[in-house]
Amino acid sequence: MDKSEVNPIMACRGFPAFPVVLVAVSDGKGNSNVVTIALVHMFSFNPPVMGIGVSPARYTYELLEAAEDFSINVPSKDLVEEVLYCGQRSGREVNKFEECGLEPRQGKRIRSPVIEECPVNLECVKRQRVDAGDHVWYLGEVVHAEMAKSVDRERAVMYWAGEFRVVGDVIRRR
Repeated sequence: MDKSEVNPIMACRGFPAFPVVLVAVSDGKGNSNVVTIALVHMFSFNPPVMGIGVSPARYTYELLEAAEDFSINVPSKDLVEEVLYCGQRSGREVNKFEECGLEPRQGKRIRSPVIEECPVNLECVKRQRVDAGDHVWYLGEVVHAEMAKSVDRERAVMYWAGEFRVVGDVIRRR
């Protein structure tokens, strides 16, 4: 395989697509927001710990700094327009729940809402904050989870290079 040296930022663009989630957070003072996040990853299976990367320029960052928890909501491809909207508009300017017709439902074990329309809801309690360059990672232990009985993982939304995608074919199983 012939390779040449490239800028590390460009090489990171060779990384596969990221899952896209809707993160909902409330600061406990009546301020809440939903934002599209493509920097999301599972950091531990036991206990289950999820991480989200948020830019300090985002309104959600301000809320996360004040909040004790957040929810990670996995949208299906039917919500791609809402996902796009929630990633392009600031919660400082609009109520994205209302504008998108998303129903925030009180979490069972957290103060932040979950999103009713998403087939998977993960309620996370903040455990760690990591400064990592232009994003801050918030690691949250999943303390409650709900999943629709008819979840189709192939309808989960991913994002990369300006394109929303869904999972393709399975090429091999272990």
